[in-house]
Order: sequence, then C-alpha cells, then structure tokens
Amino acid sequence: MTSLPQVRVTRYVTPLREGGSLPGIVEAEDLGTYVCKFRRAGQGPRVLVAEVIVAGIARLLDIPTPDQVVLDLDPEIARYEADEEVQDLLNASAGLNLGIDFLPGSFGYDPSTSPDSDLAGRVLWLDAFTANVDRSWRNPNLLVWRGTLQAIDHGASLYFHHSWPGGPGDPARFARQPYDASEHILGRYAAAARDQDEKLASLLTDDALSAVLADVSDDWLEPAPEAETPDELRARYLAFLVARRDGGRAWLPATPTEAGA
Repeated sequence: MTSLPQVRVTRYVTPLREGGSLPGIVEAEDLGTYVCKFRRAGQGPRVLVAEVIVAGIARLLDIPTPDQVVLDLDPEIARYEADEEVQDLLNASAGLNLGIDFLPGSFGYDPSTSPDSDLAGRVLWLDAFTANVDRSWRNPNLLVWRGTLQAIDHGASLYFHHSWPGGPGDPARFARQPYDASEHILGRYAAAARDQDEKLASLLTDDALSAVLADVSDDWLEPAPEAETPDELRARYLAFLVARRDGGRAWLPATPTEAGA
C-alpha cells in the first residue's frame, strides 16, 4: 500500500554501531546508498512505523528530513557477512525493511551554532507532538547537509504503540501527556515552537495525516488487540495523532521561564 519507492538491496556495506538496533549501510539496485533500519532489530517493526510517520509529518511541517525507501532484503546477502550478529540480523529481517538516504558529505549538528530559529522551533514542536525522547545534547539526531539542517532518527517517537499488544490504549491520555524539553538540544527555541503552534497544527489535517499513514508498509503493521488489520492500525494511529492535535496544549515545550516556575 505504501507509496514509498521499493528497491532491492544489492550489498550490505557496514554496520552503524552508534545505537543498540544495529542499522547498517547498504547499497541498492537504484545505485543509492541507504541507512537500513531492520524490521527485526531492537524493538521490531514499530520503530520503522514511527520513522515513516514522523518523517512524513516533518515534511508537512517543512522540516528537512532524508528521503525514505522500502528496501527488499534477500537473506542470501547474509552469506557474505563474517560478523555473526550481522548475519543473524540479515536473516531475521528478510523481506521489506526501511531505507533512509545516506546523505553523503553530511556532518553532525554543532550545538554551538545557531540554526534558523523558526526551523529549530518547528523541529522542537514536531518532537513534542510525537513525544520523541531522542534528540538530546547526548544524541542530537540532527545533520547538516548542503547547508541545511536535517532531522533524522525518529524511531523513539510515538511511544504509545509499544503498549498496544496489551490493549488499545487511550488517545486522550496521550493528548494530555506533557513533553519534557529540558534536555532537548533545541529546547531554547521553545518560544519559537509555541509561536508557530496554531499554524503547524493547522497543517496536520485528517487527510494529510491519513496520507502519511498510507506510506507505512502493511508488512510493518503487526496485529494488536482490537486492531487486526493494517487499516485498523492506521485508524488507531490517526486517533492518537488527532487527539494530540486537538486536545489541550500540555505537551507544548515550556519556555525557560515557565520551566523554572
């Protein structure tokens, strides 16, 4: 169902060992080089779902983020890998995985520099809206590519779906959940995030969010109680996102003055 391009992996290049999920650099039949997020790494395919949804919302908010593709992985590629951990991961992840454009020549964001304040505010607003806990001073998950700030690694967002094997959860509770921006690398741009709140929320219409959800591969939407089909799961995601959008604004990042009050 996804409209993301689907390409076949032709070579596994090297693992990226910065995180616990062991993503890897791969080459594909379209001659592209991608960071591959594997469906059976870490917390499983829900991380891939979060990556696609949050990247899609970022694009709606005019936040640069690398292009994505669906990577078709043949386990035969694992035969040529000497690392047993990598072999096991490749074999377990046969089929459709997520590829994120490698952005050659990019470099990590330097927090001593000052990005465009509106863009920084939009990134902070996105992270607060999606409850992303992984854009801190320790792990910025921001790149600079061709002079443009790029938001990457959205898999730690949308925490609520990890509880769905135990039940449907409560969208209203997610809507009320505050967001702690005290360690966010762009936390000082809270005022810019709050100033843009009305405009940014207006961009996330039901139709726009549904189009983003349509980009999630059916293969990654694992059945949950009361949501057995991919379309039922998409409807559940939509309910949580709409509740966050339309509920109170407890989740908006606090300005330094408010945070110290």
